[in-house]
Amino acid sequence: MDSEIKNLIKVWIVSIASICYCYFLVKHIPKGLTRLISLFPIFYLFLILPLDLHSFYLGGTTFFCLVWLANFKLLLFSFDQGPLSDSLTNPSNTLLHFIYIALLPIKIKQDPHPKSPSNARSNRDQSSNSARNGQRSAFLPIKVLLLAMLFRAYNYRQYLHPYIIWGMYCCNLYLDLEVMLAMAAVLARAILGIELEPQFNEPYLATSLQDFWGQRWNLVVTGILRPTVYGPIQSMSTRMLGRSWAPLPAIMATFLVSGLMHELIFFYLTRVSPTWEVMWFFVLQGVCTAAEVAAKKAVAGRWRLHRVVSGLLTLVFVVVTGVWLFFPQFTRNGLDQKGIEEYQILVDFFMAGVQMTISLVRGLF
Repeated sequence: MDSEIKNLIKVWIVSIASICYCYFLVKHIPKGLTRLISLFPIFYLFLILPLDLHSFYLGGTTFFCLVWLANFKLLLFSFDQGPLSDSLTNPSNTLLHFIYIALLPIKIKQDPHPKSPSNARSNRDQSSNSARNGQRSAFLPIKVLLLAMLFRAYNYRQYLHPYIIWGMYCCNLYLDLEVMLAMAAVLARAILGIELEPQFNEPYLATSLQDFWGQRWNLVVTGILRPTVYGPIQSMSTRMLGRSWAPLPAIMATFLVSGLMHELIFFYLTRVSPTWEVMWFFVLQGVCTAAEVAAKKAVAGRWRLHRVVSGLLTLVFVVVTGVWLFFPQFTRNGLDQKGIEEYQILVDFFMAGVQMTISLVRGLF
């Protein structure tokens, strides 16, 4: 773990230096192909840097932040779009803001224009969102406790039915991602004093696949895939298929890119050739989501399932297909056991650091 921490520090020092290059030099290069070419060295660096890490949590998190999110943000930045370009338009934002937005899985909440005619309504929505964010923050310690209890329960896996273990893996994946992203948000909010968009929106309350993937699950990824994949494909499809059917190929393209990125994540974690099961999971989700959107257009609101029924069907479909196609990658390559073991190592490492800090403070006073 000591060598892994050292590699982690090196990787992130190089990453921060790369973003500084973008802030001081690349932003002055004209947008378009010229700026895109100037970013090729950074794209390459962010692709190879996570290869120095071999742990499940540190390596997986670094891949997610650098290879996926940061590269996609820089791709938008090359055409003067996306959160990095928006950050530069605000004169009060500093280099620190730019680094956080580029490297952390966060999205800054946009305030409504004060002169907008819909400002009153926007303020009410903002107050409502703030209340919901406060509720999510209150539930975060509970989710951390549930995650700790879940890892403790893995000690008794030999006594549990395989279906229960699969269910635990589903809960583990959700809680892992929510806690990790929430910690990044808390850190950014504490240091920068900025209000952030929520990373998850209670996905277990989804009433459809479109609602689950588009409005509730991992909104950081949704927010970066929408302008980089969904928007351009929808724009091209509108000219060929018309406005009504343009979202369907855009949905499929978005899930296809998401599947490719997840396959790449598993390659970084396992260093074995992909089996493409994870890709097929996302292709299946894309086909079914597109079919759901088409069905909604066909019935035009004349018929609708009760939200309890549709919500239950949505969760069952996502969980069953996940157990079928997604989670076998974890168990086949031993990632589940590796993650459980690393969790305990990280907890011990953190507790040792806390005890050392307490000892130093006592020594000073």
